[in-house]
Amino acid sequence: MTKNFKNRNFIFKIIDNYIQKNKKNQIRTRFPPEPNGFLHIGHAKSICLNFNIAKIYHGKCNLRFDDTNPKHEKKKFVKEIKKDIQWMGYKWNKKSLYASQYFEKIYKYAKKLIKKKFAYVDQLSQSEIKKYRGTLKKKGINSPYRNRVIKENLKLFKEMKNGKFKDGEICLRAKINMQSNNIIMRDPVLYRVKNISHYRTKNKWCIYPTYDFSHCLSDFIEKITHSLCSLEFLDNKELYTWILQKLDVKNIPQQYEFSRLNLEYTVLSKRKLKKIVKEKIVTGWDDPRMPTISGLRRRGYTPQSIKNFCQKIGISKKNHLIELKLLEYCVRNDLNKIANRFMAVINPIKIIIINMSENHNEKIIVNNHPFFPKKGKHKIYFSKVIYIDKSDFKEKRTNKYKRLSLNTEVRLRHAYIIKALKIEKNSTGEIKKIFCTYDKNTLNKNPKNRKVNSVIHWISKKNSIPAKFRLFQPIFKIKNPNYEKKYLNYINKNSIQIKNGFIEKDLMNKKKLKFFQFEREGYFIIDKKETLKNKKITFNETISLKEKKYF
Repeated sequence: MTKNFKNRNFIFKIIDNYIQKNKKNQIRTRFPPEPNGFLHIGHAKSICLNFNIAKIYHGKCNLRFDDTNPKHEKKKFVKEIKKDIQWMGYKWNKKSLYASQYFEKIYKYAKKLIKKKFAYVDQLSQSEIKKYRGTLKKKGINSPYRNRVIKENLKLFKEMKNGKFKDGEICLRAKINMQSNNIIMRDPVLYRVKNISHYRTKNKWCIYPTYDFSHCLSDFIEKITHSLCSLEFLDNKELYTWILQKLDVKNIPQQYEFSRLNLEYTVLSKRKLKKIVKEKIVTGWDDPRMPTISGLRRRGYTPQSIKNFCQKIGISKKNHLIELKLLEYCVRNDLNKIANRFMAVINPIKIIIINMSENHNEKIIVNNHPFFPKKGKHKIYFSKVIYIDKSDFKEKRTNKYKRLSLNTEVRLRHAYIIKALKIEKNSTGEIKKIFCTYDKNTLNKNPKNRKVNSVIHWISKKNSIPAKFRLFQPIFKIKNPNYEKKYLNYINKNSIQIKNGFIEKDLMNKKKLKFFQFEREGYFIIDKKETLKNKKITFNETISLKEKKYF
């Protein structure tokens, strides 16, 4: 069935074998985010996997919010997660689902475990539970409450539900094996008291199932066939299966693990990303420097570039640190096809064309894209005063410098050859104006027997609009901050640079355009939020034109 799929991996082979053995069963996957933050690019890998499998095998993929911890969960996060998935081009099966809608069923399953002597109510403190659990080298110790009779456990569990206890005062634990080599199997907590209002169920419940307990049961209730998760849940797999087996349910979902995404110069942990937001290192979850899907969207990344990236890194069981340049290659490659070309001067310096009249304002028609004529054309104008980038002029020429210098010539993109004759400086010695001549016979023509250094971009003052440009670098200065306890010590304080320059006036008439390549600068997108805030059109740099070395 998946023979021609470009990026087959071990999970596809597992599903192929499953279909051969269970020919009548429909494949059903799920994407189960916790609504306690924004999705990041690591989640994009899971989104692509789960939704693509459902599509390829003509199955279904559920979107289920694992909302069992009300302290940090919000409706805002639910809304943003849905927006991200839809932006990536995926549709979930019917309505979005919630673990909280199964609370009544999960509660009944907990009571069933108590009745089968596989769960008990424990009144050890949280610190005592941790102490009794032991370590990798030291076996655990049974709780003194472990052998409570069924009747007493049921009574206390009901009292937990009815709000008789304070947070951390009592809990429900599975009765498994305190001597297990897998610490997770040492009587894990299944229910805890949390006297907090839930964003969906409000104050109906004051006890909430743990992720491990609710997750496997939610999968079972939804008839999930393949529960796909990252390798960090490998040790939890034993508990996942144990719970369902002890409840004597049929058609137990199968859990399979794959490596999580680790990307250079960033952290992909909601807890750490939340810290970055809280410490105001960035302006919010959707800051263009953040590896969140909303941050990447605001920066100008396309859904296809993220999908291509996820396809290239593939699915395996081995953790790797993925190079940032691979992600950048994917967006650069996609934008190269779809972004229209314009000129923008980010670091402007003024040029006066001395052999041109004040009224001169010559219209030049140029292509929007060099390889796709169907993308149309737009107008640029050549006049007496223009702007070029400061980096394109040096007072004294050197052999390595091939752009404009005194008494040298360069070609202006789509226009004429100019020659610099003199400069004007301010009191501090900074160059403020460059006086040039232009050759009237060189519009898109190369003169014979004359060597012209290079081609530079420019903008006419008469037909320019002031704009702000935000240029970005990675948030962290080291390749792998994930393994640093004091990861905030490695924050890159120069992760954003703001420039004030000019764009072509005609660009603003292209309302339908979203992505722009500013020639010789990079790919950019308008930041609507910053534009509204500053009342000045603001562009975010998506990516440079060429691969860049940051540190």
